[in-house]
Amino acid sequence: MTDYAFLDDLLDGEQVSRREHARDERSGDWSTTPEEAVRPDVVVWPDSTEDVSAVLAAADERGVPVTPYAAGTGLEGGAVPVERGISMDLTRMDAILDVRPADLQVDVQAGVLGSAVDEAVESHGLFFPPLPSSGDISTVGGMIATDASGMQTVKYGEVADWVLELEAILADGTVVKAGSKARKTSAGYNLKDLFVGSEGTLAVVTRATLELAGRPQQVRGGRVVFPDLESAGAAISDAVQSGVDVAKIELMGPFAAKLGNNYAGTDLPDSPMVFVEFHADHGIDEEIEFCRTVFAAHDFIEFEMAADEEMAELWQLRRDMAYALREWDPDLHPLHPGDVTVPIGSFPDIVRFARERADEADLPMACYGHAGDGNLHYEILVDPDDEAMVERGHEVYAAVVEQAIDLGGTATGEHGVGLGKRAFLEREHGAGAVRVMRDIKEALDPNGTLNPGKIFPDED
Repeated sequence: MTDYAFLDDLLDGEQVSRREHARDERSGDWSTTPEEAVRPDVVVWPDSTEDVSAVLAAADERGVPVTPYAAGTGLEGGAVPVERGISMDLTRMDAILDVRPADLQVDVQAGVLGSAVDEAVESHGLFFPPLPSSGDISTVGGMIATDASGMQTVKYGEVADWVLELEAILADGTVVKAGSKARKTSAGYNLKDLFVGSEGTLAVVTRATLELAGRPQQVRGGRVVFPDLESAGAAISDAVQSGVDVAKIELMGPFAAKLGNNYAGTDLPDSPMVFVEFHADHGIDEEIEFCRTVFAAHDFIEFEMAADEEMAELWQLRRDMAYALREWDPDLHPLHPGDVTVPIGSFPDIVRFARERADEADLPMACYGHAGDGNLHYEILVDPDDEAMVERGHEVYAAVVEQAIDLGGTATGEHGVGLGKRAFLEREHGAGAVRVMRDIKEALDPNGTLNPGKIFPDED
């Protein structure tokens, strides 16, 4: 049994917990089932960069694994401490360090919530555009770890596009700065982008300089109903290819619409819907009309646009999707959150493929997602007590991932690899690239201290 007394010498008593409740809370993330959860031996809450550095150096020297933990909102098991050891909870490092409106920048600690960033810069007329849908309950450090993105990616890009500089702690406790506060640099290796998306396997991010943007003067949005899923998917692809300047463009398939209506008690048609939102400083009506023209070529049934509270009402069905899935049938549960992304021209193909495979397997599946950047979320509902149904669900889930990769896409558009997508890494990148990734891991973390068991498939 590992002796963790060394932590008591490094941190204050209230920064270390061996209690079962604290350990249970950090045994997994949102996607982790009770069977998959692993209780860490101890939980620590660093207050500073110095704390993180000291704990990592001591743990690395003793061969103790450390799993970084943020808000626990991940969906691929990235926070599961598969080799037990230390769960390092960074949520107390939640300060807004400096707002520089003249530079369009903000410095934050890794544990700050995404919504807190927007609140801190709102008085300057600024915002952090790439926040994911879970931005009000997830941390900046977690977003950086998975290179998260959300509904506005189609216009503003993903989190990586807005990170300028990082402070990160290597496995041996070394503090490094990656990137700079300049908007561009060509000096040396791009360590910043190496750490972004590495899911805590290469370093623990403790501070970030984020780029900001001015809040748009005009915001309007709404909902468009289509006769079938193929028309909706083709309309989205056509809109992006045609250059419609849309900030959000989301898909909800017919079954997803049915779930939403059931949850919200609404009587909208159980038809495919596309949710759109436009941001502009001027000329927003012209852009909306351009979108209407493009969508008209795909025979939409209804085109509703509004602003402010009326726009929020039109969008409510999409925002309720996560809750609607869990309320549909008490005997059916989502199998695993699908998160594939393909080139935009192939988006209708992946939507069609997913729907056909689910129908062939006689499985209820909700299709929705950030369609404007080719990102399809799909949730297969299964009875966990029906082994044959669960097996069919896993087969369909894997088939959609493999098809996305074959179309030139990726197994995970924004949730990360974690534990859930390890089996697809080599199919997506090839054996040579995965070998290079392993070599980088070995070079920066030779003792395998940081978040072991994640990203890479088992070598056998």
